[in-house]
Amino acid sequence: MKPIWKPTKEIITHSNIYKMMQKHQFVNYLDFWKWSVTNKEDFWQETIANLGIKLDKKYRKIYDLSKGVEQPKWLPDAKLNCIDSCFQNTDDATAVIFQKEGETIQKVNQKELENLVNQIANSLRKIGVKKGDSIAIDMPMTLEAVAIYLAGIKAGNPIVTIADSFTPNEIAVRIKIANPKIVFTQDVQLRAGKKLPLYDKVVAAKASKIVIIPVLKEKQKTREQDIYWKDFLVENTTFKTVIQNPEDIITILFSSGTTGEPKAIPWTHTTPIKGASDGYYHHDIHKNDVVCWPTNLGWMMGPWLVFAALINKATIALYYGAPIGKEFGEFVRDAKVTMLGLVPSIVKHWKNSKCMEGLDWNTIKCFSSTGEVSNANEYTYLSQLANNKPIIEYCGGTEIGGGYVTSTMVQPNIASVFSTQALGTEFVLLDEENKPSKSGELFLIPPIMGLSNTLLNRDHHKVYFEGTPRYKGQILRRHGDRLETLENNYYKAQGRTDDAMNLGGIKVSSIQIEAVINQLEFIKEAAAVAVSPKGGGPSILVIYYVSKTKELTDEERLKKCKNIIRQQLNPLFKVSDLVKIDVLPRTASGKVMRKNLRATYENNM
Repeated sequence: MKPIWKPTKEIITHSNIYKMMQKHQFVNYLDFWKWSVTNKEDFWQETIANLGIKLDKKYRKIYDLSKGVEQPKWLPDAKLNCIDSCFQNTDDATAVIFQKEGETIQKVNQKELENLVNQIANSLRKIGVKKGDSIAIDMPMTLEAVAIYLAGIKAGNPIVTIADSFTPNEIAVRIKIANPKIVFTQDVQLRAGKKLPLYDKVVAAKASKIVIIPVLKEKQKTREQDIYWKDFLVENTTFKTVIQNPEDIITILFSSGTTGEPKAIPWTHTTPIKGASDGYYHHDIHKNDVVCWPTNLGWMMGPWLVFAALINKATIALYYGAPIGKEFGEFVRDAKVTMLGLVPSIVKHWKNSKCMEGLDWNTIKCFSSTGEVSNANEYTYLSQLANNKPIIEYCGGTEIGGGYVTSTMVQPNIASVFSTQALGTEFVLLDEENKPSKSGELFLIPPIMGLSNTLLNRDHHKVYFEGTPRYKGQILRRHGDRLETLENNYYKAQGRTDDAMNLGGIKVSSIQIEAVINQLEFIKEAAAVAVSPKGGGPSILVIYYVSKTKELTDEERLKKCKNIIRQQLNPLFKVSDLVKIDVLPRTASGKVMRKNLRATYENNM
């Protein structure tokens, strides 16, 4: 596998990784990585200093393992609020640069953002939201969404993040689990000339109280208890940060496991340190860089973007439209984006449509990619769009707060391949006999900064630790991904080992999809599998089913499947194929053997 990019001496010596290697007299990057996991106290202490993490009271030590590696206590005795670390640039530095569809670019400096954050925090108190009450955000990634997110955490209110693409059913599930006091949303979302309802979906999900940020000029009919943004927002721009313990909850995110209900994963004040450190080291984000990642607060990359950019004193770049047309590419050019993140499905569209060709993207220092397995041909094409720039492959999880495997700016870059385990993070690959292997299931070796310690609606030990093997006497933590170690000690993603899948950068369980599909009148039972295309790249969704009736054509059945997924789960999940089968294969204990179905489909492609 040939590199698509090699770092120059100038790029290496300018990098944040090199500064740390120089400090500790490392010549070889892998020696530095090894030091970061064998000397975690020193690594994280210095990283906290490198990031300028603001502490109201200093920690006693980096972590306390008196309750074991399953329940590490990070930064014991410290007092802080992670939002204070997001405002350490100069007041006039650009904090957010954004563009609405069809409009011009707008900039907000750090002082303006801080004033808006304080206004929102004061407004929360005015409407009776007390410290500790959770609030929810179900809206696109806008200036207001970022400010609400920062304000809630600053005021000691955990933020429940809900993706704006979800149906009322899925919104209702998340509201029921997290019970937010209020939900912030927009009246509609404008995308490519379409008005997609948001407020109506949140009402249908039975949110108790809603604050509406209007996009349309005309007001729509609202419930009596709901209020518009201008009536919510007070003028007071001074607010004293609520100082908390490191383990206090700042965000509640949701990630699908292998059961129908999504896991509610709390982030604490230490989780942003992990995300920001990955931004600092692996994405090489510097002061006043411009970081763009089309995402949403409902997915972990939304909060990650906020912390990775602002803690590193960089600018968040937000485009309000869809990132699939030339207008987005022009925004990237005009905003002078230095780091552009995306999911592979977007790149596939760009390559097919050629919409980004001919644009000057020379300000881009690197791309980043997460959420799905990428395709090497498409990613070689992506690199060339910016005159041959590296792509930081980045894979982790909501329950990690960042990545466990990634690339760097100091190693040769190979398309669709990871070059290293993340700094401060260690894992092992085990085969089906639980022996170390070049290819196998990935197990994390705790403790790792950023890893979740609790789940709101599940037994944390059972999900991540119960039944896991030991490695050199160490407790391992389950994650569910499969990786392959290549000859050069780089890594390649091999999908999931469990019944979860990544579709369009969104993690969802087979059971969630099947619960919806099984409602269709012609289906006796179904099994959903994510299939890897022959040339590699994003997984496609295939449904195997046992039929009840014969009345419908194959085309009508596929259409019904697509419609019910769009209406009840997520319009971003596309059913690629519907395969009729006489009986679903099962184990002796009755579990559906989705792995066999996946293999059968891939063998017949």
